Amino acid sequence: MINPVPPAAIFIIGALLIPLLKGRLKSIYLLLLPIVGFINLINIPEGMHWVVRFLDYELVFGKVDRLSLLFGYIYHLIAFIIILYSLHLKDNAQHVAGFIYAGSSLGVVFAGDLISLYLFWEMMTFSAVVLVWSNKTGKSIAAGFRYLLVHVFGGLCLLAGIVLYVTNTGSIEFGYIGLKDLATFLIFIGFGVNCAWPGLHPWLPDAYPESTITGAVFMWTFTTKTAVYVLARAFPGTEALIWIGTIMTAFPIFFAVIENNLRRVLSYSLINQVGYMVCGIGIGTELSINGTVSHVFCHILYKGLLVMSMGAVMYRTGKINCTDLGGLYKSMPLTSLFCIVGAASISGFPLFSGFVCKSMVLEGAALGGMSIIWFILMFASVGVLEHAGIKVPYYAFFSHDSGIRTREAPLNMLLAMGIAAFLCIFIGVFPGPLYSLLPYHVDFEPYTTFHVVGMSQLLFFGALAYVLFILSGVFPAEIRAINLDADWFYRKAGTAFYRFCNVPLNSFRLKMQGFLSKVVDSVAKLGRDPLFIPELAIRYVHLKIAQILIPVAKPQGAKERLAELEFKLRRIQKISESGREYGADIPRRPIGLGVLLAFVLIFFYLLIYMLF
Repeated sequence: MINPVPPAAIFIIGALLIPLLKGRLKSIYLLLLPIVGFINLINIPEGMHWVVRFLDYELVFGKVDRLSLLFGYIYHLIAFIIILYSLHLKDNAQHVAGFIYAGSSLGVVFAGDLISLYLFWEMMTFSAVVLVWSNKTGKSIAAGFRYLLVHVFGGLCLLAGIVLYVTNTGSIEFGYIGLKDLATFLIFIGFGVNCAWPGLHPWLPDAYPESTITGAVFMWTFTTKTAVYVLARAFPGTEALIWIGTIMTAFPIFFAVIENNLRRVLSYSLINQVGYMVCGIGIGTELSINGTVSHVFCHILYKGLLVMSMGAVMYRTGKINCTDLGGLYKSMPLTSLFCIVGAASISGFPLFSGFVCKSMVLEGAALGGMSIIWFILMFASVGVLEHAGIKVPYYAFFSHDSGIRTREAPLNMLLAMGIAAFLCIFIGVFPGPLYSLLPYHVDFEPYTTFHVVGMSQLLFFGALAYVLFILSGVFPAEIRAINLDADWFYRKAGTAFYRFCNVPLNSFRLKMQGFLSKVVDSVAKLGRDPLFIPELAIRYVHLKIAQILIPVAKPQGAKERLAELEFKLRRIQKISESGREYGADIPRRPIGLGVLLAFVLIFFYLLIYMLF
């Protein structure tokens, strides 16, 4: 009998041993970690496991049910595929960061309390940044810092929400939370940052394309899907998520259509796909939640396949822009075939995985009487076909012949892409095994005549429209340009705020600092020479009185007498600037007299306080 351990532990602790191994032994070890993790996972029964007492709370590192198990299964599966894809990589830092990233995502998925969830949540952020910085370019360093800033902000929102929530409820249990007050709103926003909600999304197309070729597959897999998980756990049926998800499905289409960088196209496509999941959570029915979870499972596979195929192209050619590629099907036929499978899956063609999962969310919107939502989701489905289903494989492998002649992708990359492509087709043809893992019983039948014919018509007419737009010149041409996103506004606002802080506020600070320094200096001088102010005041009053009386009483020698008094006044002022020492002739009193006087004053103060 195997004694299971927390799923996150195998990945995180296992990652620390990677730098100690070399050669083929390290490759075997890397592949064994997710396999051992999967064996460990299937031996964990449902329930609460690994409960640790911390202060007055109980940390739960193993909240196991059908929802967390399905995420656990796909995370282990995709981790194995990514590691196989990355076997040629010699950079230990990337391998360690990748395993910690995957392990911390598993830690979030199986967290039964808000404290451990937050710890794993932040671990995800810092390990993901390493994957961006590992590309070691100026753009990747800058993108990594921006990623870190955005996610630290999201983490702070989450932490503040957790503190308020625990204060209000007295419980750290992670379950249904609902959107009720400031605490839950802050938690909601903290999750939303990782989910790339509209307006909070630019970190994703900014950082993901700048990550390493192998690290990119990790990046596209874990962060947003883990955010979908926590939303499904804490906020199912929240109406705001319906509109947030719907907007997410629609607006990225317009950016993806005009984007030249194919990895950025896939980044916007990722936001579009996560929108379906968020919308399904918001609808909150058993059908829509099943649709969301199955979509997560399938999306990880087919989006991973698309990202791996573009990574293989970039690995062999060093290029990723539409304007630089084309004709690669001659040199990389298997990679182009796998890319087409991923494109057909994400578009939702029958017999591919996207067809059997995404339709449940559409069906949930239709059965809920949400006509506008259903229409926008259908429009977004056509948009996915345009940019991810056609644009990515067309411009990378077909379009104009770029003249690039290279070798096929390395064997380990082809094997990884082949496994993902096989699973995309297998799930599309036999959805039953996937449906059996979903949180609720599935009554949905994807292969009805109405559904197959309806989706086929939609997709083929969408493809026809794409061709007509291209031939007519209406479709935006691929050009070498930088597209502005919503981050333009807060980058400009941030720059303006920095300048405001640096010029007017800093000037005000310097003036206040000078003023307060003078005040402090004066107080210090007074402390060194307590007789100075009384003496100066007496001399000043004496001088003013003398200026009035002496000229009248003693006109002879008045000028000399007044000059002498003015000299004494200036002398005292000059001495005060450098300080002066007191001799033995200055009268002094024992310190005990001062203490006694203080006690007398305190006594009379208390007496008056009690009487009145």
